[in-house]
This record gives sequence, C-alpha cells and structure tokens, in this order.
Amino acid sequence: MGAGSCGRGLSGQHRSWARRLQQAALAWCAGGLFTLAGAQGVAQVGGSAPDRPVGPPQRSVAEWLVRLQQAAQLPSYMGTFVVSSASGAMSSSRIWHVCEGDVQMERVEALTGVPRSTFRRNESVVTFLPEARVAKLDQREAGGVFPNLLSVGHDFPTADFYAAREVGHGRVAGFDADIVVLTPRDAWRFGYRIWSEMRTGMVVKTQTLDSRGRVLEQAAFSELQLNAPVQADKLRQMMSDTEGYRVVKSERVQTTAEAEGWRLKAPVPGFQSRNCYRRPLSKSTSVVQWIFTDGLATVSLFMEPFDPQRHDREGASAMGATHALVRRWPDGAGPWWVSAVGEVPAATLQAFVQGLERRP
Repeated sequence: MGAGSCGRGLSGQHRSWARRLQQAALAWCAGGLFTLAGAQGVAQVGGSAPDRPVGPPQRSVAEWLVRLQQAAQLPSYMGTFVVSSASGAMSSSRIWHVCEGDVQMERVEALTGVPRSTFRRNESVVTFLPEARVAKLDQREAGGVFPNLLSVGHDFPTADFYAAREVGHGRVAGFDADIVVLTPRDAWRFGYRIWSEMRTGMVVKTQTLDSRGRVLEQAAFSELQLNAPVQADKLRQMMSDTEGYRVVKSERVQTTAEAEGWRLKAPVPGFQSRNCYRRPLSKSTSVVQWIFTDGLATVSLFMEPFDPQRHDREGASAMGATHALVRRWPDGAGPWWVSAVGEVPAATLQAFVQGLERRP
C-alpha cells in the first residue's frame, strides 16, 4: 500500500510513529549504526557499481557484521549525513563523533525540520529542542537502529536469514568503499546494500532493497572527515548544559511481555524478542512497547487500551522502508489498540499483529 492513500487512515498520534523512527535514525546514526531512509534508484543517487559478482565472497554475513561493528570504535569523525526517501522526502544532519576507550560521545545537529541537537554518551541520550526550551533525557536501546551491529554478540540467527555477496567497489564522500549486498532468504525482511570504507570498515552508505531489488531507502554521508578534531570533553560539557531548558526525563520502565499479559502465539521466523518497556500516557493509562529483531531489522509492537477519543481509524502507512500498521485488537473491534512499526514488509507487521495473544 502506498503511503499517500494509507496514511490518511491513521490517527494523528500513530501517523507519527514512522516519522519518529526516521528522526531517531538521524539522532542515533553515528558510530556505524544507521537506520536507512530512502531514495531513488541506484543510478539516481549518484551512481554505483552494478550488482555483479567480482569473485568468491570474502566474508560471511557474520564476518561482515563483525567488521562493521568494529568500525564503530573509530577514534573520531565528523560529517554530514543525508537521509532520503523514494517519495522525495529528505533530511540531513551534521555529526560529530569521538571514541575514547569504551566511551563513545557524539553530537547530531539536525539541518532540516524542527531544530534539535542530540547528544549521546554511550547509551545516555539528551535531545535539546531550542524552540520549546525542552531537554529530553532518555536511554538508547543498544543496537536498536539499523544495521543492528551490536546484536552480533547476541544469539540472533542472522546468517540463517541473510546471504552476503560482495559486488564491487564504489566511492562515497571521497572514500573508496567495498560494496556488499545482504539478501534475505525469505519474504519476511528486506535486503540491504552497504558501502564499507575499505581501510576502516566504517559504513558510509546504506540502501534498503525490496524483493525486486529496488531501493526503498538510502542513508549516506555527503561529506566525511575521519580522525577529525572532535573533543569528548567539549561534547560532554554541551550535553550537561541544560540551563534555561525544562528537563524531561523518559518514564519508560523495563518490563516483560509476559508480565504485561501478552505473548506471541505464532512467532515470525528469524525475529526474537529483544526488550519490553512500559511508558505512561496519562495518570491512568500506559502503552507497552515490545521490541523484536532478527539482528538487522527491528519491529516494535505498541499495545494500549482502546480509547475512542484518541484512536479514530485503523490503517497502514509506509515511509521508505518503514511500515506502520494500527488497528483495534482483536479482530478490529477489541478493547486494545495495537501499533506495529518496523523497517520490514507490511506482511511482516501483519503477521506480528495476527500472532498476538493475551495471556489467560
């Protein structure tokens, strides 16, 4: 379904889920962790080597992910990161990143849309909204954005569901890069084309591919400086300077789907439960977020009591590779309102929602 027709069927609250995911991608993309947001075909986005084998694969899926993960430990870099979609939407950010030992610091300044600055120290995140004079404090879900490189150390059977194929070399932001295509082995997930800087392994460009090989989303550096003069102390000071801002702390509480009364009677192949949180919506109502991943793609299920004043229409929408599905549960007339969001095909979200079950 196209985003133009389906998006009108969503409530204002749930239309924003896909947009929030894209915004989160720009806020958390540094360190080699990119959420793809979309583009035109390969020839339309600057030209690249065709998908033709150039010899036997040099690395397996696991080996590629380990290489990309290790690249996240680069001492420092800064650059301009551009996210675009097939519909023509585009956003960009300026990124400063530095790694000192086991501490990663970064600053992401939005160059488009609502002005905002996001700072991260490992998993701690502060987002400054200067127009509202609000500073939001939160914790990043480790490895929660694409590629889910930090999931390599977990027991995710990624290699069982993707095949890796090196297809040549390209040049991105002035750097030579190896190009690898990760092809899904089934229809439950998308494929990916990744440009990895030859010397360091750093991801400099990514594309999400549908089952026909068409580019759904793209994220790339338009300008990049490695070993840049980024000072961790300066970023730390900027991150802690909340004077004049109203500080809002995330109220999410870690929980389990079982404790919240939910389970999945029919698991979607390859996707495993990663985490579960509960967030208050009001004094009497909360929403549960249940997160799944296959090691690369991530799906979130949001469950909350149905409220006719806030939940007006069921429907589906798409923004690049990010799909969203909202509906009353069960059978479209139940007491619950369920939202499914993820960078996966629409059928995958439907399978998740259909597999939901309340514990007796």
